[in-house]
Amino acid sequence: MSPTIGILALQGAVDLHASALARLDIEAVMVRTPTQLDTVDALILPGGESSAMSKLLVLNGLFDPLQIRLHDGMPALGTCAGMILLAAGVLDGRADQRSFAAIDIDVRRNAFGRQNDSFETELELPEIGEVPIHAVFIRAPVVERTGAEVEVLATIDGDRPVACRQGAVIVTSFHPELADDLRVHELFLAGVAA
Repeated sequence: MSPTIGILALQGAVDLHASALARLDIEAVMVRTPTQLDTVDALILPGGESSAMSKLLVLNGLFDPLQIRLHDGMPALGTCAGMILLAAGVLDGRADQRSFAAIDIDVRRNAFGRQNDSFETELELPEIGEVPIHAVFIRAPVVERTGAEVEVLATIDGDRPVACRQGAVIVTSFHPELADDLRVHELFLAGVAA
């Protein structure tokens, strides 16, 4: 029996991740409640607005159950705002913003600038193959610190981490769901299956 993949569906790029999974023949569960969270084996935390998502997690009674699942080892993929939510530390965040500390990184929100500073580039990500991935950065975070157990999967500008993995958690600053390339989702699913 294949694992059930959920997508945190409170705000953000939910439909784009669902479409990416559908192209891989996976029907995702939209997670908006603790009961729905109980039905999934792994979770995608999409891009969006991290401080709004943090508040909605609390309002919907999802923050604490999700934190328990993550700390118990549930696999997760966090993209952009999802990276911020999964990080141990958030620099330049709101004072009331909470994160899950599911991966031992500190991230800086909007590290590349405002909306009009968004950009696209070809990014080397050796873990998924020799062909670069098309990466879309929209008000993206960057990793400022990595813990000893964190593997940096990709950097930009020579040394700024934009994709990391620790155990069953993968995070990216960019939006893989905005490209036709499914290799980041496939990497995540391979980790879930393992």
